[in-house]
Amino acid sequence: MEHAQEEEACLEQTQRYCVQRPIYNQELLQGQLHRRQRTPQTLGQKIAHSCRCSSKKAKSSLYSFMPILKWLPRYPVKEYLLGDIISGVSTGIMQLPQGLAYSLLAAVPPVFGLYSSFYPVFLYTFFGTSRHISIGTFAVISMMVGGVAVREVPDEIISLDSNSTNITDVLEYYSARDAKRVQVAVTLAFLAGLIQLSLGFLRFGFVAIYLTEPLVRGFTTAAAVHVFISQLKYLLGIQTSRFSGPLSVVYVSTAVLSKITTTNIATMIVGLTCIILLLTGKKINRRFKKKLPVPVPMEIIVVIIGTGVSAGMNLNESYKVKVVGSIPQGLRAPAVPQIQLNPAMLGDAVAIAIVGFSMAVSMAKIFALKHGYTIDGNQELIALGICNSVGSFFQTFPITCSMSRSLVQEGTGGKTQIAGALSAVIVLLVIVAIGYLFEPLPQTVLAGIVMVNLKGMLKQFRDIRHFWRTSKIELAIWMVAFVASLFLGLEYGLLTAVTFAIITVIYRTQRPKYRILGQIPNTDIYCDVEEYEEVKEYPGIKIFQANTSIYFANCESYRNTLRKMTGVNPSIILAARRKALKRHAREIKAANDAVQWGQKNDVEATAKHEIASDDLPVNGKFAESSVQDMPLDEHEHFVLPKANIHSLILDFTPVNFVDSVGAKTLKSIIQKFNEVGVFVCIAGCSDPVTNELTRLNFFDKSITRELLFHSIHDAVLACQMKHGSAAQADSNL
Repeated sequence: MEHAQEEEACLEQTQRYCVQRPIYNQELLQGQLHRRQRTPQTLGQKIAHSCRCSSKKAKSSLYSFMPILKWLPRYPVKEYLLGDIISGVSTGIMQLPQGLAYSLLAAVPPVFGLYSSFYPVFLYTFFGTSRHISIGTFAVISMMVGGVAVREVPDEIISLDSNSTNITDVLEYYSARDAKRVQVAVTLAFLAGLIQLSLGFLRFGFVAIYLTEPLVRGFTTAAAVHVFISQLKYLLGIQTSRFSGPLSVVYVSTAVLSKITTTNIATMIVGLTCIILLLTGKKINRRFKKKLPVPVPMEIIVVIIGTGVSAGMNLNESYKVKVVGSIPQGLRAPAVPQIQLNPAMLGDAVAIAIVGFSMAVSMAKIFALKHGYTIDGNQELIALGICNSVGSFFQTFPITCSMSRSLVQEGTGGKTQIAGALSAVIVLLVIVAIGYLFEPLPQTVLAGIVMVNLKGMLKQFRDIRHFWRTSKIELAIWMVAFVASLFLGLEYGLLTAVTFAIITVIYRTQRPKYRILGQIPNTDIYCDVEEYEEVKEYPGIKIFQANTSIYFANCESYRNTLRKMTGVNPSIILAARRKALKRHAREIKAANDAVQWGQKNDVEATAKHEIASDDLPVNGKFAESSVQDMPLDEHEHFVLPKANIHSLILDFTPVNFVDSVGAKTLKSIIQKFNEVGVFVCIAGCSDPVTNELTRLNFFDKSITRELLFHSIHDAVLACQMKHGSAAQADSNL
C-alpha cells in the first residue's frame, strides 16, 4: 500500500505535456508549412563565390594554413612558458634515444633518426592544430619503412672471416647499401607527404574513419610483435639477414632461433641490464607520478651509462659488441630526393600516409577532448604532409605522432607546441655539437629502449577479453587486423583489415535488428513488445521497425522478416484463396452435374428442352459461368485464408536512405498487402528519404503522400479511424 502511494506521488511530481493537434500525414503537414525560398546557384556562380577574395577570407585562410599565427600572438607567457620549457626539455631528452633506436627499425644509419626527430617536429609547430602531440619517429611507421627498404635493397650475408682487403670491401658494400636504403626511406617520406598534402587539400580527412579503433589496435599490436622480434638479433648480438613481406615474422624468428648458439654473451648482458633499468625507471615514474615534478628520464640515463661503459671497457674491440658507429656532426645541405619509383613503393607510401595520419589524429583528438579545444583533421593531414615532404629534402624518413612521447609532453605540463619546438632544439644541439659522443653506444641498448617502449602496445592483447565481452564483431576486426598484419606483413595486413572492416559494415546492414513495436499505455511512446511487459499492441495493427536503410543488399531480408514477424504472407494468402476458389468451383460443378444426371433419368424430354435453352450452360461450361456470376462476397465466404491484421505501419525513423531496388521492394510490399486487405502506411520518414522516394518515382495514384505520417502515433490513430470507418460501412451494408 505504501509502495503504491509512493509511486502515485512520483507520478504526480513528474512533469507532463499535453498537445492537441490534427493527425498529420505528409500531405497535410506540407500543406500547413511554407518552405523557405532559396535561389539555386549555377555552377559558375559557385565557382565565382569560392574564388572571390577579401581581406577577411584571406586572413582566415592564412590562419587556417598556419595556426601558429593565430595562437602565438596571444600566448600567455607567465602561465604557459615554464610548463612548456619543462615539457620541451623532457620530451627532447626522450626524443634523442628514440630517434637513434627507431633508425634501426627503419634500416638506416642512426643519424637519420636524429634528422627525423628535428625537422618534422619543428615544422609541425607552425602548421599543426594539436597543442600536445609529439611528432617524430614512431616504431610502427619506422618498421613499415624498414620493411620497404629491405625489400628494395636486400641484405646479403657476407662472412667477415676473411683478410683485410675483403673486410674493406665489406665495409664499402655496407656503406653503399645504407646509402641506397636512405634514398628509399627519403623517397617514401616524399611520396607519403605528397599523398597527405593532396588528401588534406581535397578535404579527405574523413578517411581515418575507416581505420576503426579495433582495427588500429589490432594492427599496432601486430606491428609491436614485428618490432619486438626484429630487435632480438640486436639484443643477442646475432648476425642475420633482414626480411620483409609476407611471413617475414616467421623467417626472422627461424633465423634467430637457428643461430641462437652464436649469441654474444656480453651483448646480451648489456641489453638485459638496460631493459631492467628502463622497466624499473618506468615503475618509479608511475608510482611516484604525483610527487615527481618531471618523470625520471631513464632512457637518456641508460644511453649515457651504456655509452660510458662501452667507451670505458672498449666493448666493441674487446667483446665484439656492435655499436652505433659514426654520427656525422652538423646538418646536411638540402637535396632533392632521388625518386627512382618502384610501382610497389606507391602502395607502401599510401599505407604509411594513412596509418601515420590515423595515429596522429587519434592522439590529437584524445588530448583535444581532454583539454577542451578542437582540431582540424584536414589541417592535420596538411601539417603531416609538409613535415614528411619538406623533411625529405633534409634526409628524413616518414614520421608521425609518438604515443609515449605525447603522453610525456602532455603529462609534464606542456600547453602548446612551443614544447615541441624546444624538444627539436634539444635534438639539434646533439646533432650539431655532441652527437659524436654517442658513437660508442651499443646497439643492444637501443634495442632495449625499443622493446621497453613496446610495452604499452603489447598490453593491447587485453583487448581480446574486452571485445569478447562487448562486441564479437569488433573482436573479429581486431583478430583479422592482428593475424593478417602479423603474417602478411604490415602493408597487406592493413589492406586486409580495412577490407574486412568494410565487409562487417555490409554484414551489419544485411542483418539488422527487426522489432515489432507496441504502445506504452496512455502515451505516444512505442517500444519493443519483446522487451517490456507494459508495452501492448493495438488489436489488428502491426508496427514494424528495422534499424537500417533499405537498399539492394538487404531489401529481400526486410521483406521476408516483415512477413515472418507480422504473420502475414500475402503470396501464400493469395495462392490459398485461388486454390479455395478453384475447389469451390469444382464443388459447384459436381453438384450441378449430379442434379443434371438425376434430371436426365427422370425427365429426358425436359432435359433436352433445357439443354437447348440459352439460359443454362452448354458443352460443360456450367461451373465456370456459375463462378463468374457469383458475387464477390459470396466467393469470400468460402475463402478461409485471411490476414490476421487490418493495418501495417512501417517505422522509417532509423532509415537513412532508400535506393531504387529498395523503393521497388517497398512499393511491392504495399501493393501485395493491400491485395489481402491490409492497409500499409509509413511513419517517421525524414525529408531526405521522402525526396529520394520522389526521385525514384515511388509515388503514383495508388501510393500517395497520404500514406506518410509524421510519427507512429499519427499513423496508429489514422489506421484506427480508417478501420473503424470501414467496419461501420460493412455493418451498414
